[in-house]
Amino acid sequence: MKRQQTKAEILRKMLGEDRMVLVAGAHDGLSAKLAEKHGFDAIWASGLGISALHTVPDASILSMTEFLQWAVMMNESCSLPVIADCDSGYGNIHNVRQMVEKYEAAKIAGICIEDKVFPKLNSFDDRQQVLVSVDEFCAKIRTAKYVQKDPDFTVIARVEALIAGLGQEEAQYRARAYVEAGADAILIHSKQKTPHEIIEFAKNWTLPVPLIVVPTKYPDITVKELKNLGIRMTIYANQALRASVRAMDEALKRIRQSGTTQVIEQEICSVEEIFNLQNVAKMKEMEQIIYGENK
Repeated sequence: MKRQQTKAEILRKMLGEDRMVLVAGAHDGLSAKLAEKHGFDAIWASGLGISALHTVPDASILSMTEFLQWAVMMNESCSLPVIADCDSGYGNIHNVRQMVEKYEAAKIAGICIEDKVFPKLNSFDDRQQVLVSVDEFCAKIRTAKYVQKDPDFTVIARVEALIAGLGQEEAQYRARAYVEAGADAILIHSKQKTPHEIIEFAKNWTLPVPLIVVPTKYPDITVKELKNLGIRMTIYANQALRASVRAMDEALKRIRQSGTTQVIEQEICSVEEIFNLQNVAKMKEMEQIIYGENK
């Protein structure tokens, strides 16, 4: 019997292929399952999304254990590999060691850490971003690679130099140093409203290590355009979260204003659709097998 591939193996294989890997940001098991339903390749366990569900800022408020619990929920809810957004590694190299051991043991396919100080600010916060030194972040990457047991576990280094306004030269320098330290992929981030920073970075990138982008602020760029730039993975990190907040807010507002749910019933999913996402039919099937006609 052929051994089933692990999720870490699946993610590693996809990153090595000549195609675009499409990743959906999720914030719970339900959003992860919906991403799988619509054909995404992997899940991004979003730090912003998980923080938002706790109604706290995306600023290292929650603990590593809390973030891990939600990543595990997403991992168990679908068959897709999960990449966990692990902020700046939750501290120093000893925190990174603990993080990698726990996430790998939980069968998370990969983690992403960013080169900002701990506690971090969300990349789109309007305050000045502060980065750690290149040496300090390289030490975190080396720690992650030293600790991991599964050779397919993926460690992504997220470069925030463009976010911090430090320019292309600094971004390239950091990215190349992180690759030398062992990073399996580079996530280059930008908050400009056009993709010009990403385009320039990608055109100057000559290393064989995959590039990853998060086109939140420059949504006009297409998958085809990104692939032509040599980008291997794009992460739609928070669109599902933003869509769900808008939909819930509007539904509750209209119920309160009208005094009835009739005004929204044709626009919302049925209870049966929720049952399908919960695998209620599978539950009934098992009951039939176990109890037969006596149930």
